[in-house]
Amino acid sequence: MRFDLTEEQLMLQKMVREFSEEAIKPVASQLDEEERFPREILQKAGELGLMGITIPQEYGGAGMDSISYVIAIEETSRAWAVPGAIISVNNSLVCEPLLANGTEAQKRKYLPPLSSGQKLGCFSLTEPEAGSDAGNLSSTAVLDGDRYVVNGRKLFVTGGNEADVCLLFVSTNKSKGSRGLSALVVEKGTPGFSIGKIEKKLGIKASPAAELLFEDCRVPRANLLGEEGMGFRIAMQALDSGRIGIAAQAIGIARAALEDARDHSKMRIQFGRPICENQAIQWMLADIATELDAARLLTYRAAYTKDKKVRYSTEAAMAKLYASELAMRAAIKGVQIHGGYGYTKDFRAERYLRDAKITEIYEGTSEVQRMIIAASLLR
Repeated sequence: MRFDLTEEQLMLQKMVREFSEEAIKPVASQLDEEERFPREILQKAGELGLMGITIPQEYGGAGMDSISYVIAIEETSRAWAVPGAIISVNNSLVCEPLLANGTEAQKRKYLPPLSSGQKLGCFSLTEPEAGSDAGNLSSTAVLDGDRYVVNGRKLFVTGGNEADVCLLFVSTNKSKGSRGLSALVVEKGTPGFSIGKIEKKLGIKASPAAELLFEDCRVPRANLLGEEGMGFRIAMQALDSGRIGIAAQAIGIARAALEDARDHSKMRIQFGRPICENQAIQWMLADIATELDAARLLTYRAAYTKDKKVRYSTEAAMAKLYASELAMRAAIKGVQIHGGYGYTKDFRAERYLRDAKITEIYEGTSEVQRMIIAASLLR
């Protein structure tokens, strides 16, 4: 594993950093306050190749490696966590499963518009009674001629109300449990597919968490991804990749919290001197910086392992666990260093704290990550 970035990766980092500073950071607080979906930002991200970073160029993607993907998510999330979350979902939870499991016709139809940002994808697995227990789905799909008739209800779908393409997980054989799950590609506008409640959330407020409703929704059999019964495996593989993206998002949030806290500590005068001269402040900054580097290295290792085409579930779980919990520690210390100002919306510190919390929950809670890591130790 290399510890220095390639010339191509450095160029990408510079490009995404400039894009984030110019197009994302100036509008982030306003869009967050208005809970307004950043469609224009995502369109620009698509033009830069960020919506399909690891997808081969023949399918409209950038054809880059997973470390480049991590770099892009960190840089966008440093400016604002919302674009980082949506870019991560589109890449790892939608495009990559289509690339790995789709027919040539499916890949030709869906990947170019998704990778370019012309269309947006969402990943729909969670249900009212199936969160961490992802194999316990109630939504069903029954084959009727050349179409599946889908019925069910999904929750907390990132960008579900904005997406053009939904990767939907359903049960096609209830008697087989998780081995009876299948994945379907459902297009926006399909009769019987509708949007329900949009959640009001603590953080990443401009990234909608939507309820999706399916009532006798008829989906072409040609939209089955892989084979019947492969759904659970497809979902778990996608979540492994997604955890690398969320780790990178958490790193971006933590880095922003550290940089803002550092800059504030240099300017804030108390008792006749900047508070950065106080050992208590210095130690908080030092702890965050050290843990930030550790989290980034764990995430790079997971991305590197993924690109070696070997199993990387444990590495992804470790990266996601450590980076997400670091993001919370960094955000909390960032608020503390800002003092009373950190508790107001005049400073970004409070947004980092609200946005950081979700990284410990979605794509598998911290407790689920610990289960995965422990299972690998006890095999």
